[in-house]
Amino acid sequence: MIFSLDLLTEALIFGVLLGSFYAAVSIGLSVSFGLLDVPHVAHPAVMILGSYLTYVLTTYGLDPLVAGVVLMPLFFVIGVLIYRFYYESFERRGTEAAVRGLAFFFGLAFIIEIGLILVFGVDQRSVQARYIGSSLALGDYRIPYRMLVAFGVALVLTFSLTLYLSKTFTGRAIKAVAQDEPALRLMGANPVRIKQWAFGIATGVSALAGAMLIVVGPVEPAMDRVYIGRTFCVVVLAGLGSMTGTLAAGLILGIAESIVLMFSGASWAPAVAFGLLLVVLGIRPQGLFGR
Repeated sequence: MIFSLDLLTEALIFGVLLGSFYAAVSIGLSVSFGLLDVPHVAHPAVMILGSYLTYVLTTYGLDPLVAGVVLMPLFFVIGVLIYRFYYESFERRGTEAAVRGLAFFFGLAFIIEIGLILVFGVDQRSVQARYIGSSLALGDYRIPYRMLVAFGVALVLTFSLTLYLSKTFTGRAIKAVAQDEPALRLMGANPVRIKQWAFGIATGVSALAGAMLIVVGPVEPAMDRVYIGRTFCVVVLAGLGSMTGTLAAGLILGIAESIVLMFSGASWAPAVAFGLLLVVLGIRPQGLFGR
């Protein structure tokens, strides 16, 4: 394809919007995996569950994003229960917790996927809202409102979690729990309860991410497989546990994918995440924004 400044500009605009979407769907994993060292490979499946429950709530007249916010407390409780089971079954025993926990979360992902197929079938589901299907005209460019919504959600989640983790005692305890549990106990905090609370937050955020996912496009039960590589790429690329780094890494991935998609075709776009991940790990193993 012949190089064109207009095409490059369009790719950059779409890349920023796509990258903010990647950051929003990855930020829950940034907490569970980046800060807690929990191998939560079921994160995308939980997000897809949030998409389907959002779809159910919209049939009662709720806006998709409002439905996502309504689902957050329920998903918080689900996250607390999942972590409690993971802790009692694997982490508490200590022996090969990561390997066995990985198998547990893979199993959880398959259970969620099969459950969704049994209840909703394999057909795609979508939602309706005023901002879905319309776009903002900026000169010769048209920006879908649904992608602008994703951009806004990413900023809100990043700002809120960054503020919470840096300005509250519990937030600072979450950042410290994976580094020095004995010191945390001396400060009067229970590391297990802190991790349980943090995993609940990560899962609650996934409900809103799932609502945003079905706003961006139709969903199907097996769609979690599409996002598992991208979400882990964003989290590792950012530097484990960095909220602002997650947003920046999402933007990097989105822009890179958009440029490759525009100039090399769709077949090469899925390889961008893993290519970036290999390059960054080879040059800076702690991630772009890790310490």
